[in-house]
Amino acid sequence: MGELTLESAFVDELIGACRATVGDELRSITYFTEEGVEQLYLRSDLEQTADLVGFADHERLGFRSQSAYRDTELGGYGATIRMFENGYLSRVIRDGHGVWVTTDDLSMERFEELSSVLASILDEADHTTDSDRSR
Repeated sequence: MGELTLESAFVDELIGACRATVGDELRSITYFTEEGVEQLYLRSDLEQTADLVGFADHERLGFRSQSAYRDTELGGYGATIRMFENGYLSRVIRDGHGVWVTTDDLSMERFEELSSVLASILDEADHTTDSDRSR
């Protein structure tokens, strides 16, 4: 599993949407698929110490577990929010690709807004990369 090469416009859209929605509470943004993972943003006061591959392996379980939540009284899957000692991880998955965003403390309304924005961007993405287009 390697690093992905994403279209710069897609990366810019994800970063811009997260910064607009979350503001200064944004810690990091990571995009992932079954094949790879790429950290798109890391706040300047943080160090790159996270095991992205390990996190991605765990978050990829969401690709398979989404079917378990189909047709429940809760409705369709929207997002996963995980609480940690020093922050939160929000994950949204759509059609074989996903994003997890780490943040400082946010209100539930902002988590919902972030999840909605990420879902829209992922739903509209065409999954092509700059390197795919140059072939």
